[in-house]
Amino acid sequence: MGRGAAGRAGQQPVPAVTAGPADRAIAALRTGHQDLARRVTVMTPQDLTSRSAASEWTIADVLSHLGSGAEIMLATLDGALGAAAVPGPGFRESVWDRWNALAPQEQAGAFVGSNEALVSRFEGLDPSQREHLRVDLGFLPAPIDVLTTASLRLNEFTLHSWDIAVASDPSATLAPEAVEFLFEPLRMLIGWIGQPGRIGGVPPVLDVRTTDPERRIGLDLGETVQIVPPPADPAPTLAIPAEAFLRLTAGRLAPEHTPPGVSLDGDGPTLDDLRTTFPGF
Repeated sequence: MGRGAAGRAGQQPVPAVTAGPADRAIAALRTGHQDLARRVTVMTPQDLTSRSAASEWTIADVLSHLGSGAEIMLATLDGALGAAAVPGPGFRESVWDRWNALAPQEQAGAFVGSNEALVSRFEGLDPSQREHLRVDLGFLPAPIDVLTTASLRLNEFTLHSWDIAVASDPSATLAPEAVEFLFEPLRMLIGWIGQPGRIGGVPPVLDVRTTDPERRIGLDLGETVQIVPPPADPAPTLAIPAEAFLRLTAGRLAPEHTPPGVSLDGDGPTLDDLRTTFPGF
């Protein structure tokens, strides 16, 4: 018999270590970085200056946005860790100004290094830090845990990676490994990104049923758009893949990018009404 952990007489098998949500979110950040970095390395100057799916941004603009965002989050994370001073007033603006001054090819190259540094810092957090560290991003009411911090970065990174991918592949979807982590950022941000009052009549609460993964939530389209518990009474029902629903709320579900099988049943808004409610960012 071999001498593995389970093969020695009198020894109990060593239990497998199960990755927690923060670990999986950080792993999704790594996969997303590798995928986008590979795409960037083969882009031509013409590719970089071509239009992305983000309104009024070229692909280089999107990479600049992601790269500067990575630099800002890394500085914020280092501040929370006590490894550097907490960024002060004007820090974000100074980072944006420096990145905006770069040429498109410089923005692309700098993105790869900046995002690699951020992902590596997340990966370097030990188990205690992943559980107990709190990070003050500056725009939320209170500091947040590592899972929420990584999920917010994953939300921005995944949506903007799609903006780049769909420019050459109209059937592109959000990275599957990231989707489960984008619902909490959506819950936090939907009141800012949803535009209430754009649907006539009494604003309904939609019964949203997603696949991959399966979820059921309520989408309140009243004065403040928000995620609520699923309606108990019959309501207009939106059946949609989870990644497509996330793209819908981010203004990225144009008809040509809507997968087959999306349906909105019942007496209520149309899919075009929802596209108007979520114009994107």
